[in-house]
Amino acid sequence: MKNKNMKISFVSLLFFTTALLAQQKITPKDAVSLALDNNYGIKLAENQVEVAKNNASILNAGYLPTLRGVAGATYNIDNTEAEFSNGDVTTLTGAESSRYNASVELGYTIFDGLGRSYNYKQLKETQQLTALQARETIENTILQLFTVYYNVAEFKENTAALAQTLEISNDRLTRAEYQFDYGQSTKLEILNAEVDINNDSINLMNAQQQLQSAKRDLNLVLGNAVTNAFDVETNVTFTNLLNKSDLLSKAKAYNASLLQINKNIEINTLIVKSEKAAYLPTIGLTGSYGWNKNDNNAASFLAVSTNTGFSGGVNLSWNLFDGGSTITRVKNAKINLENQNLQKEEFLITLERDFNNAWDDYQNKLNIYKLQEKNIVTTQNNFDRTAEKFKLGQLNSIEFRQAQINLLNAELTKNQAKYAAKIAELELLKISGEILNINF
Repeated sequence: MKNKNMKISFVSLLFFTTALLAQQKITPKDAVSLALDNNYGIKLAENQVEVAKNNASILNAGYLPTLRGVAGATYNIDNTEAEFSNGDVTTLTGAESSRYNASVELGYTIFDGLGRSYNYKQLKETQQLTALQARETIENTILQLFTVYYNVAEFKENTAALAQTLEISNDRLTRAEYQFDYGQSTKLEILNAEVDINNDSINLMNAQQQLQSAKRDLNLVLGNAVTNAFDVETNVTFTNLLNKSDLLSKAKAYNASLLQINKNIEINTLIVKSEKAAYLPTIGLTGSYGWNKNDNNAASFLAVSTNTGFSGGVNLSWNLFDGGSTITRVKNAKINLENQNLQKEEFLITLERDFNNAWDDYQNKLNIYKLQEKNIVTTQNNFDRTAEKFKLGQLNSIEFRQAQINLLNAELTKNQAKYAAKIAELELLKISGEILNINF
């Protein structure tokens, strides 16, 4: 039984240690770089930005003239009976005739009530809006990335703590077996140690499974960019120079969602002006060059005729009354603009609330982590003294096991507190529009 339990502990520790040594280390900076290059959500957002850029081109704004070519051909076979003025009658059977035409037509709008100008500006603003949406996608992805990244780091540290707990339990079993051999303890001590080893082994295997699942989640956020086994860093640095009032000011100036609302207000302002442009006339130029050829049948006076020439003109159209549809569109555009302004007012209130909640959450979790760091020192000292007394026979295995569990729980709680505080910091920076400006 002693060899069997020693084998369980050795295999688990060997697997854990060997796996760590063979893995590629992915730093937070590496993770950000991989996500920016490979994350599918970011790729889709970048494509949307490219589409908006194409739409905002002068080619899509109606400023350039239109030019088209038209051509046609007609072939006829007729049975014709023609009577001339002198009384002669001519009958033609199967008389053939054909007509050919080709032209190039040019059209250009000189003035359309400035609607074209407002539409072009609207396309430019929409391009900027799409860029802001892409930025928000990147910010959300970065936050998601580090939520998963620090899950991996936490499970890694938990696995190491559980592996050490198993090693301690194995040492305890070895000690109990020696004491039993020399008549210094009972069989019950060995059985208790074996039960604890089994429980510790199960906990370690579950932690290893959680670690592997978390790594798969991380690789998914990275766009499956990592094909080999990898490891993450567990060192966490907090931004200690954060100032609440400064961050709140930045949130009101740089928050991605707020910037999108501001951009939508600008777009809706242009939409109102664009709809009003329908009240004004439209002036356009037209021009064409044409060629026509007729091959007539024998009944015609002209066997062949060919015409070529230019034509040009100016046209004006003015929608004096369209049943009220323009008036309705203008009114609705103004209402939509008002709604955007109301949405901004509401969002500013929500933003300040979310910021204060995020700030308090970060401060609370950071303080909890600092207390857990102190607690782990106290718990470690308590365990060391308990282990020393246990070796001297001054404490029983139950008391030793309780100190061991207390140490493990303190380590797991500290790990959870550390990464929860870091994620809370990133959430605060995201609300403030600063998450892309920090060094990872």
